[in-house]
Amino acid sequence: MSNFRITDRKTDFLLPPSLDDWLPEVDLARFVVEVIDGMDLEMISRQYRGSGSAAYSPAMLVALLVYGYANGVFSSRKLQKATWRDVAVRFITVNQHPDHATIASFRKRFLKQIEAIFVQVLSMAREVGILKMGTVALDGTKIHANASRHSAMSYEYACKIEAQLKAEVAELLAKAEAADNEAVVADGMSIPDELARREVRLEKIAEARATLEERAKERHARELAEYEEKMAARAAKEKATGKKHGGKPPEPPTPGPRPNDQVNLTDEESRIMPVPGRGFDQCYNAQAAVVPGSMLVVTTDVVQDPNDKQQIQPTLDELADLPSELGETDTLLADAGYFSKSNVEACEKAKVEPMIAMGRQRHHPSLSERFAPAPEPPENPTPVEAMAYRLNTPEGRDLYALRKQTPEPVFGIIKSVLGFRQFSLRGLENVRGEWKLVTMAWNIKRIFALSVA
Repeated sequence: MSNFRITDRKTDFLLPPSLDDWLPEVDLARFVVEVIDGMDLEMISRQYRGSGSAAYSPAMLVALLVYGYANGVFSSRKLQKATWRDVAVRFITVNQHPDHATIASFRKRFLKQIEAIFVQVLSMAREVGILKMGTVALDGTKIHANASRHSAMSYEYACKIEAQLKAEVAELLAKAEAADNEAVVADGMSIPDELARREVRLEKIAEARATLEERAKERHARELAEYEEKMAARAAKEKATGKKHGGKPPEPPTPGPRPNDQVNLTDEESRIMPVPGRGFDQCYNAQAAVVPGSMLVVTTDVVQDPNDKQQIQPTLDELADLPSELGETDTLLADAGYFSKSNVEACEKAKVEPMIAMGRQRHHPSLSERFAPAPEPPENPTPVEAMAYRLNTPEGRDLYALRKQTPEPVFGIIKSVLGFRQFSLRGLENVRGEWKLVTMAWNIKRIFALSVA
């Protein structure tokens, strides 16, 4: 005779069930609730009027978002579904079920306030001895924008389509004038609808052209300043040596939009960027400074530049703005994409030792290169020469080797394990906030893993 356990789904609980019994004692959901409950959320709470129907607890909604992002659930609709199906999420929401519109609007409305919790999490990590500042490694990764690259329009194409639409509008107006006298309107054609459709498209194209022209002005001003700096340096060198500078002088920048300048009609602040596989896509460039060992992210940014050369100074500024009790940054590791003379000098000025690769390194160096003795230190070195010497010492090579094993695994886990490859929000400020939320969720998950290890 078979001996099976009873399966009865219709009998009610004899006693009210306790949410506390539904999870193990050591669980990420418990940790997230404990962390968020310990944060100062006054900047969110005071935004509520206190009238009308009772609102969901800000602490509960923040914990729901953090737990979702830490487990690869970024969609508000999927989070809503999880409040019914996922035991850990039911524990966080205490059996309440905010709908997707509530979750999405809360995230968008309080994104800036949620960003402020990022530093509070770092302070907690410092208090428990997990975060130890000193050396940080900086890197960037391309994250897809919430927009298709097929929605992008170049300046040349915008001008072409604008001329075509204006010609069609003129043709439709002529048909409308002649419609009373002869049958010139095709069956099924509604001239008012066709005109309205083209007017909307013309407005969109006019906005796109204005955006590209404004970007072109900013680029021309930037390139003109660089050109004048190069010409001044060239003239100074000629004056110092008494000889005419050899080589072709730099070309002055050309004002105005270029034919291949593009704007995306869905998210105009995103940019076409190169991605792995030698392709291009609509992306943002997400930056993160990570501490070796703990692998906690201490600063973040999202920029529109496809390269990283301009990101050293903003990162130094963010590191300087961190609370002093977190500790001081004394060394900055970065790959060759960040190298420039001005970046090295900026690090020296901030009293941070730069360890920035000056060129691509071979993947498989020979034994003689790996174990080469330290070169002779240069006399009266410039900041770049001093950094080059440090990079070639055995200690410098060991220190720089931490770069690959620090930010790159963090990006790999966020993109491949959690599945965060595309922003849910649009606009530069919004995606900056979402990237801060992603990295904060990563930090909390990492602190939990290190705490129970």
